[in-house]
Amino acid sequence: MNNRAQLESVHQVTGMSCQGCVNKVRQQILSLDENAKVEGTPQESRLDVSSTLTNEQIAEAVRAAGYQYVADQSDYAKESNYHVEGMSCQGCVKKVRTAIQALDERAHIEGFPKENRLHVKSILSLDTIANVVKDVGYTFVGEYSDTANESALTVKEARPTVANKETVSNAEAQKQSTKATDHDAIQLSLSGITCAGCVNTIQKALDHVSGVNQAEVNFASRTAQITGEATVEQLIQAVEEAGYGASLIEDPNKAQTERAHKDKEEYRNKRIYAFSGLAVGVPLMLWGLLGGAMHVSTANDQLAWGAVGLVSLAVMIFAGRHYYISAWKAFKHRHSNMDTLIAIGTGSAWLYSMAVVLFPDALPSNARHLYFEASTMILGLINLGQALEVRARGKTSEALKRLLDLRPTQATVIRNGNAETVDVSSIQIDDVIRIKSGEKLPVDGIITEGEAAIDESMLTGEPISVEKTIGSQVNAGTINGNSSFHYKATKVGGDTLLAQIITMVGKAQNSKPPISRLADQVSSIFVPSVMIIAIIAALFWLNLGPAPVSVNMLVAAVSVLIIACPCALGLATPISTMIGVGKAAEYGALIRNGDALQKASEIDTIVLDKTGTITEGKPKVTHSEWFAIEESQAKAVIHALESGANHPLAQALLAFSEAQQDTSMKAEKFSSITGQGVKASINGDTYLLGNDKLMQDHQLTLPETSLSNVVGSHVYLASTEKVLGLCVIEDEIKTGSKAAIVHFHKAGIKVIMLTGDNEATAKAVASQVSIDDYKSQMRPEDKLNFVKQLQKQGAVVGMIGDGINDAPALAQADVGFAMGAGTDVAMESADITLISNDLNNVANAISISKATLTNIKQNLWGAFGYNTLGIPLAAGVLFPFTGWLLSPVIAGAAMSLSSVTVVLNANRLRLFKPKDQ
Repeated sequence: MNNRAQLESVHQVTGMSCQGCVNKVRQQILSLDENAKVEGTPQESRLDVSSTLTNEQIAEAVRAAGYQYVADQSDYAKESNYHVEGMSCQGCVKKVRTAIQALDERAHIEGFPKENRLHVKSILSLDTIANVVKDVGYTFVGEYSDTANESALTVKEARPTVANKETVSNAEAQKQSTKATDHDAIQLSLSGITCAGCVNTIQKALDHVSGVNQAEVNFASRTAQITGEATVEQLIQAVEEAGYGASLIEDPNKAQTERAHKDKEEYRNKRIYAFSGLAVGVPLMLWGLLGGAMHVSTANDQLAWGAVGLVSLAVMIFAGRHYYISAWKAFKHRHSNMDTLIAIGTGSAWLYSMAVVLFPDALPSNARHLYFEASTMILGLINLGQALEVRARGKTSEALKRLLDLRPTQATVIRNGNAETVDVSSIQIDDVIRIKSGEKLPVDGIITEGEAAIDESMLTGEPISVEKTIGSQVNAGTINGNSSFHYKATKVGGDTLLAQIITMVGKAQNSKPPISRLADQVSSIFVPSVMIIAIIAALFWLNLGPAPVSVNMLVAAVSVLIIACPCALGLATPISTMIGVGKAAEYGALIRNGDALQKASEIDTIVLDKTGTITEGKPKVTHSEWFAIEESQAKAVIHALESGANHPLAQALLAFSEAQQDTSMKAEKFSSITGQGVKASINGDTYLLGNDKLMQDHQLTLPETSLSNVVGSHVYLASTEKVLGLCVIEDEIKTGSKAAIVHFHKAGIKVIMLTGDNEATAKAVASQVSIDDYKSQMRPEDKLNFVKQLQKQGAVVGMIGDGINDAPALAQADVGFAMGAGTDVAMESADITLISNDLNNVANAISISKATLTNIKQNLWGAFGYNTLGIPLAAGVLFPFTGWLLSPVIAGAAMSLSSVTVVLNANRLRLFKPKDQ
């Protein structure tokens, strides 16, 4: 049973002359949907339908009744603006567009999330559009109207009660809309986070908030991103209740600037803390190494070492208070972190030493050793290591910084005939902007005056400037050449292509690949486990260790606490992910999340489309031959037929026939036959234009021709009686396609081409670029099934397509690569989006993902190996064989070095270059 809602739609049907004709169509539709309502107006060739059927099903019913269904129904399309709440980005708009176009394939939809406005040109009724919007998860309020001073709602049947409600305040509206929905993630900046244990604590706190679907906490960037229905207030409260701080990231540029400022301040403070700790600790250590007494024997020793103890305490308070405060907060909230280990370790060493100073007679003479140098040296070394870590960590976001730097802060806007310099944030849609030579473009738009050569290399990777004229699309962040021009803003703020790229890169950098799960599981129990191991080591030395028992017990326990480093574990994955995602963006590949990053490294089979992927996607007629019609007349007929068509080869045929177009020739009873061609009546004669399948379906014999063996798409022109002529359309292979496929082969990846084109063309293209295998005349569902079959055979499949016709296969593939073109980039339709149409970017993305995963594994092995080796050494496992017990000072140095090593290893990725670059 069909559970879809009844939807109202208007259709153009020719051939109906009376209500009897309407009744025939009605009966056909009722046979498919018994609850349908059908009304017809024959004199207008209009059919009004309320049904659960799709447009395609209604079209089939019309044809079954003996009438012509006209695909181009623009005469009935109504242009309206609707108020839709919940849309936060162009990905949301795409979901609505896809749903509406499923019912009206010729509908034109534009969305403006910041205005809560949806512009629709469609034959669908208001109620139908309202139902579609609700079905995809957004709130349809009603029709939208904009006055000079305010935005007012004119609400009709879809939501009659709203008109009587008071206008919601801007603050309240913002509060209601600031939710972490599935289509947009809330990003929080975190404070007080010091190690992987903190990450786990915040992760658990966010996961327990009602309405949260997914939360990801990134130790390297000190951020969290959350999807779901929870409000910002709920999320921040949860983080604060866990003992940490959080604030909403509203502007990535501002957040990046603030983070850089905080890192700079932290680096400065850590250096000062490190110097103060080492300034006291190093002289004390040298005193002991050079033979000075490090124990208490007399009253004078008590006074002298008491003073040293007070100085050490002052240094600990100054250089380590942030560790002690953090440890106390963690204790109050019933959890532990790295600062807990530092606080217990250094505090134990100082308290033991002060006990020796104050009560020397209570301890055996061989147990009166002092460890003031350990307390201060450990804090100095840990602060020094963290300072180096902060400095190295700051380089991980350079790719995002470069993207943010592309955005100018001010622009010249023409308002009321006057030029005004305004902040980019104040630019509105339809504002006219003046761009001078050498200036960066602030927003997306369309040129209205002048011409320009635009450098789009920062978006597309192409070094050659692109010529732009009136009507051309231009994008924020691109750079104007030597000319000047005016353009109208069409997308501003977060809706621009550059803003979407920045957002996508930022979110991907803060996501986690699956490989991080093991580290997350270990870090969740790491600190408690280390504390237990320290206690066990202390008990072992107390009961079984040699004299001085208390000294050895303290040294072993403190060394275990200090050497353990959850920082290295917490940094191992996110810092490499941040650099890898940024590196991929540099090479024109926008990776959506950590899952896609990891999966791309495992690809062993690439499946790709032909048109627009391997070839330029700009077909043209290269050969033609006519049998029973003059060439000039044939071109005039072709132009009349193709003027109403929308298939991929239409533009090539229109360009071919442009010179012979005849305005007196108009196509009537036009019908587009999916996958075959078009059919229409011109001046009383019926013509067919399409492939051999169309000819065969109309029982027409294909003539012998000299073009039979010419490679390309063969398009035949025919009457109802015979084939009149033939055009061959070819699409040039892109520069670089062959090199990219060679790159795939070197990486051990099998390459398969799936195309809807004919066998001869597919074979020729496959041969030219060294494709391993190919399949021709493939429909979208065939491509989908082919990908499924490969996966059943155990292949990890990467699918490359345009993100529209290939959407089913892209979604099914393990990793979908959407080939982009300017603002038409399909960011929400694939796992990885390519900013330009260069196939080499796919090869680069795979190489970078492999390098990133290798780097992550190195970091994880290093972190696990360090702790696996370091903790037993600190506990004294070698003492029975060598008589050697690890000093807490050396443990502190090793602990700091481990984090710095992970960060430095991750930064090696910044130097990585894909092969053949």
